[in-house]
Amino acid sequence: MRGNWTTNAEAIGWVLLSTGIFSLIFASGKFAGETAAVVQINFLRMIGGLAALLVVILWRGVPISRYRSRRPWTHFLRAALGTAGSVFAIQSQADMPIVDATALSLLYVVFVLILGMAFFHERIGRRQWWGILFCAAGAVVILGSRGAFRQFDMAYLLPASFAVSAALLFAFEGTLIKHLAGHDRPMVLLVHVSLFGILLLAVPAWMAWKPLPVADILIYLALGPVGVFAQYCTIRGYGMADISIVGPVDYSWLIFASLIGFFFFGEVPTWAVAGGAALIAAGGIVLATVKPAREKQPVLELQ
Repeated sequence: MRGNWTTNAEAIGWVLLSTGIFSLIFASGKFAGETAAVVQINFLRMIGGLAALLVVILWRGVPISRYRSRRPWTHFLRAALGTAGSVFAIQSQADMPIVDATALSLLYVVFVLILGMAFFHERIGRRQWWGILFCAAGAVVILGSRGAFRQFDMAYLLPASFAVSAALLFAFEGTLIKHLAGHDRPMVLLVHVSLFGILLLAVPAWMAWKPLPVADILIYLALGPVGVFAQYCTIRGYGMADISIVGPVDYSWLIFASLIGFFFFGEVPTWAVAGGAALIAAGGIVLATVKPAREKQPVLELQ
């Protein structure tokens, strides 16, 4: 039997890695500027992801029929929620300050905790509340130091609604990932979300398509395998621990947003950002040591 620290810490580690990767993916709209439409970026990312998965399937020599699920409509719903959430998240960060958009997106943690209690009957103990409060306090410190919402602009109302919508959609998607991870293998989840994502984005991407240099197309296609790996990390983490344990890890988005701002946009982190990051890290450590309500079966294999 694995220790509490080992199980929860590993789950948090996987979700933390996923969060860092998706932080870069969600900032792709900011990097692209006006050169590419958001749905176009996501469509190319989905194609690249499915291509990478097909390479893995061919390399393994396993019939593709092995990756069919008995719950196709649940996978379709999960793909629809995740695809729409990604579009909203990228669009919001492209049209308003990235720290404000990230702050609104972090309502995901509140939503996912509520859904975890409603659908999985998860109980949040005292130590979990302390971990969640540490993470939330760190998020507030970082947001305050970076001037989130100090300036109000009517033009931000629409992208702000996109950010909140993304948080809600991702929360429902996380709930479905938790459900599907207990029934299907990771590769099954990845194949279905990539295939359904392409089908869902094909028409919107065609309608919003902008001519792109070959180099840019290759970059957006390359986001596919990266996104697939990030999803795999999410599936592993959610399969190993309660949502109330791994959900608050998404407050680390602010840390990654600060790093992206520093390395790519010349935004120098303040001591308050460092202090907020320390509080989030402390909250993660507390959550990692929470005793699981029941023994989890970690998803170990990519097959």
